[in-house]
Amino acid sequence: QVQLVESGGGLVQPGGSLRLSCAASLSAFSINAMGWYRQASGKRRELVADITSGGSTNYADSVKGRFTISRDNAKNTVYLQMSSLKPEDTAVYYCNARGRITRMVGEYMYWGQGTQVTVSS
Repeated sequence: QVQLVESGGGLVQPGGSLRLSCAASLSAFSINAMGWYRQASGKRRELVADITSGGSTNYADSVKGRFTISRDNAKNTVYLQMSSLKPEDTAVYYCNARGRITRMVGEYMYWGQGTQVTVSS
C-alpha cells in the first residue's frame, strides 16, 4: 500500500548541510505521521524526528537546533533539513510512514530502504 522513495543522502563535510526527502506513493492508505530514523553500523536504530499530519514535531535531543523536519501533506512528502552536521550524524537514514489502510482496523508502518549520510572531512 505504501512505497517510500528517499533521496538526498551523500557525503558532506562537518559543519555542512544536507536535505533529505522522502516521497510516499500511496494506495488505499492515509498517513498519520512520517519521520526519519537513523542507524549507525552496529548500533540500534533511533528516532531522529517525526511529524504528524497536524504538524506536531518531535526531535531527538542530539539533533535539536540543527535539524528541521517538515512535510507537504498534499505531496505526501517529508523533508529533513540537516545543518551543522557532525561526524556522529553518520548513519543510514530511514524514512518511516505510519497510518491507516482503507477499511482495515489499526495502524500500519512502512519503511524506506534507507539512504547513507556520511559526515567526514
